[in-house]
Amino acid sequence: MKIGCCVNMVAADDAKIGIDRVETLAALGYDYVELPIAQMMSLDDQAFERLAVRVEKSGIKCEAANNFFSAAQRITGSQPICQKDMEAYIKKALSRAFRLGVKSIVFGSSGAKNVPENFDHSKAWAQIVQLLRVVDDLIGCEDIHIAIEPLNSAESNIVKLTSEGLALAKDVARPSIRLLVDFYHFSMENENLAVIGEAAGYLQHMHIANPAGRVWPKSSDAANYGAFFQSLKTAGYNGRISVEAYSDNFEDDAREALRTLRSAVESAWQR
Repeated sequence: MKIGCCVNMVAADDAKIGIDRVETLAALGYDYVELPIAQMMSLDDQAFERLAVRVEKSGIKCEAANNFFSAAQRITGSQPICQKDMEAYIKKALSRAFRLGVKSIVFGSSGAKNVPENFDHSKAWAQIVQLLRVVDDLIGCEDIHIAIEPLNSAESNIVKLTSEGLALAKDVARPSIRLLVDFYHFSMENENLAVIGEAAGYLQHMHIANPAGRVWPKSSDAANYGAFFQSLKTAGYNGRISVEAYSDNFEDDAREALRTLRSAVESAWQR
């Protein structure tokens, strides 16, 4: 299993992308970096190209990207962003993802998809389904997938459970639309690990953090990382998992988390 990091959660650069962290992650031995689409879309073409070149020179690949849409891009509700503008955004976002070599784009985007007050949830669900079908059409035959990320109920009012994310992927029914399981959100919603097995054929990507404070995993944590990885193994998932967590001591936390997760993976796969 490849272990990576969502660097926007620990970004120190002005654009809050986290590009300043890539060299450290490469030196520590992380397998890939996960950069935020919405923040990268705020860069002009020259600045984005400099970012892409920096990633290439860092020695670590950008195999995943999160934050597909910003909160300003309304997906649901009576006044969603117009189709033409949305398609233009998606095309540019995909072109930048392709430039970086991204294989999985995470679709959580709570601010964009949360259902406005008094708006019908079934209509909002249909709007999200339609959006993801448009994304699939624009991806075409490229080797990239969208990973639907169920969030917790403190952050989102739609697609909060793994079972709901799975249902959404099935409703979209397109080859590039799959599912992410985030250990933090999963734990916040007290989900049963059995649902990972039910979603086996749709699993595309994973996120992880210590649910106690959404910080970097450590061997001393009370969280049962071993059972989570055992469920992934049973479901046949052996892809990527990104740490998506806050830190007051990035390098030390990143080093300890990598040891902790590699140990948990090794233990699960030896059983």
